[in-house]
Amino acid sequence: MSRPNVSFEFFPPKSLDQSFRLWNCATTLAPMDPTFVSVTYGAGGTTRQLTHEAVGAIHKNIGLTVAAHLTCVEATRAETLEIANAYAEVGVTEIVALRGDAPKGAEKFRPTADGFQSSIELIEALADTGKFKIRVGAYPEKHPESGDAAADIEWLKRKIDAGATSAITQFFFEAETFFRFRDACEKAGIDAPIIPGILPIENWNGARKFAQLCGTSIPQIVTDAFDNAAKTGSTDLLATALATELCDDLIRGGVNDLHFYTLNKPDLTRDVCHALGVTPQVKLENVA
Repeated sequence: MSRPNVSFEFFPPKSLDQSFRLWNCATTLAPMDPTFVSVTYGAGGTTRQLTHEAVGAIHKNIGLTVAAHLTCVEATRAETLEIANAYAEVGVTEIVALRGDAPKGAEKFRPTADGFQSSIELIEALADTGKFKIRVGAYPEKHPESGDAAADIEWLKRKIDAGATSAITQFFFEAETFFRFRDACEKAGIDAPIIPGILPIENWNGARKFAQLCGTSIPQIVTDAFDNAAKTGSTDLLATALATELCDDLIRGGVNDLHFYTLNKPDLTRDVCHALGVTPQVKLENVA
């Protein structure tokens, strides 16, 4: 089995304690030589400034390639592009362009006055700047707001045609889910790389709630396994084993890149990477 390329997602801190947690996560995983790391927005764009600060700090002080999340939520076109330009000014050359979730208390996304109406409009505007590699989200299972899976694939194709160069999927539990999606995308003429999103499960109850919100199906065998593991205090071992097996199946099916949702907790992700042969890369510099 060949060593896969890996990337990691972090979220911006909202407190001093969370700042230390983010820094620990980034420095723990940096030696795995990730292709890039991404930093999210909070729901409704609530962490916009915190995201900008985190992106700048990780890029400047750790030296990682950072893909900053950027959404259409609660900002005008001018404000959104101003944020993008601020990223470019600190050396950030990659953006994960998303529509974004509805602000707290809203039932669904509604465009801001003079704002981007959709992720496609945002992608087109970012592509026109010529400053960024643009990544987008993808859904291997039906998006909760979508009519059907075919509509999701058509929307993804429109995002790629608008200027995106790769897509990162929502997390899933079975490799076959990704393979079916990948095959359907290829059939639809999508030739951009599609990177599977992997969630090592740190908290089963939280992961289950999140799966329900984003439309991720949970195999009964996974539910039963975590229920049993909770009785013996072995949930971390189970989570590592399941994520490693999923990644192994993906790699054997031709996947070269894996994107890990870390939730700013590096241990499980690090252990899965080690199991896959992704170990710290020692770089020798200034050797006489």
